[in-house]
Amino acid sequence: MNVAEQIRLENIADTNHEIFALLKQRYSPRIFKKEPIKNRHLNQLFEAIRWSASSNNLQPWRFIYAEKGSEAYNKIFNCFSDFNKSWTKNAPVLMLSAYKEKTNDGKENFHALHDLGLSLGLMTVQAQYLGIAVHHMAGLDWKKAQEVFQVPEGFHISTAIALGYYGGDLEDLPEDLQQQETANRERMSIQKFAFKENWNPEA
Repeated sequence: MNVAEQIRLENIADTNHEIFALLKQRYSPRIFKKEPIKNRHLNQLFEAIRWSASSNNLQPWRFIYAEKGSEAYNKIFNCFSDFNKSWTKNAPVLMLSAYKEKTNDGKENFHALHDLGLSLGLMTVQAQYLGIAVHHMAGLDWKKAQEVFQVPEGFHISTAIALGYYGGDLEDLPEDLQQQETANRERMSIQKFAFKENWNPEA
């Protein structure tokens, strides 16, 4: 077993209750195999998004993606925070997510962000099934991205995503990120976010 496989094994969630295996296995690495994602796999990721639920079936999600080595990839990369630039250079695919701000009749779509997040959740599970690691990021200059990619008015870039097959070399990361890659995973208890019948003020 190589280092990447060992890291993946150790990152399987130690859950308090049994859940779907793909959910237990999912985590957000910063290293990836140095190979392109197959086109059929990319299509499967977007097909999972296509069939995600959305308010009134408006499907407000939009995505810009690019493969490593392309000009568009570099444009996406250059919109990232310095921290994210330190590791995303290893990702075979970079992606920007966006949402349509208003409904077709011009009203604010209050649920658009929810729907975008839900679609990305389904994409992430589909990716896990295919052996593709997904790392979602908030650290980007979305205003710069809007301008660079000439995103039309009424659409808002929200997050960025790095994708690649699980694997890669731990040494590709700075030392501090190598430690994060192998650190124990932690989550808050269910009691701190799921309240039966009344809001828990102590949570």
